[in-house]
Amino acid sequence: MPQINVTIDGKNYRMACAEGEEPHLTALATELDGRITGLRASFGEIGDMRLHVMAALLQADELDETRRRLAALEAETTGLRAQVETSDATRAAEETRIAAGLGRCAERIEHLAKTLSAG
Repeated sequence: MPQINVTIDGKNYRMACAEGEEPHLTALATELDGRITGLRASFGEIGDMRLHVMAALLQADELDETRRRLAALEAETTGLRAQVETSDATRAAEETRIAAGLGRCAERIEHLAKTLSAG
């Protein structure tokens, strides 16, 4: 299992991860470090633990919002798929009705043509 070193809030951490996940883990650590740095700039020295908790809560809030948005989009997608299915069924029924009407028209035209040619 690969291990990498990441720096968060000026502290180095050795982390294990799955093969190929090294860049992803490094990016996550960099994002967290940036968030903590931003909080420190906004609030000053309020304690490392408090900054880390605030950063974690901000990320948890973003994750929660993303999950809610995803659920809403999934529900919207389900609704749109149902509309498409209904529209497809309606279109198929209309095509059947039109085809039947064209068939009746063709029969009438043939009947008229026979009548005219016989007379």
